[in-house]
Amino acid sequence: MGDSFREQLIEDSAFLKADRRLDTELVDKLILQLNRIYPQILTDKEATRFRNLDVPTSIRLGELLTNLQGKGEEACREFYRALHLHVEEVYYSLPTRLRLRDSLDPLAHPRVYQQRHVLNDRGPFFFLGCFSVAVGMALLYYYSEAKVSGGSRALGMAALGLKRKAQEVLIWYTEESFMN
Repeated sequence: MGDSFREQLIEDSAFLKADRRLDTELVDKLILQLNRIYPQILTDKEATRFRNLDVPTSIRLGELLTNLQGKGEEACREFYRALHLHVEEVYYSLPTRLRLRDSLDPLAHPRVYQQRHVLNDRGPFFFLGCFSVAVGMALLYYYSEAKVSGGSRALGMAALGLKRKAQEVLIWYTEESFMN
């Protein structure tokens, strides 16, 4: 890892103070975790001071971080443990965590970037051309079938899933071909 937890906390302090995901309730959870489980890290008097709701959350969090940095490596490590336990998404978005994740050996862990939608590189005119050919073939099939075997019935069946105007046109076409 390289950096000590204290050095990481110094680096992450600005991010933590600015992050809006750490609201009053979450900061209180972190303070209570440190106070109840590790009273040697955060005493009752300190916890009461950091839980004062008259002071804005960002200031209380800044004072808490400064206090923990002064208490040493174990206090900083336990803060990270509490942060990971209560606010996992903030923990994984810390600058030191991102740097650690990005610094992994690229040869040992090759990055595979998958696109959500794979598009061809031919562009929209290729799509329009293919679509036009398909529509032309479909029209040719229906018109030639109508002369030979009454293909207008297929148009009448196709009208079932369409909107009202399209349905009327296709049904009218079907009825007209039966009359001829």
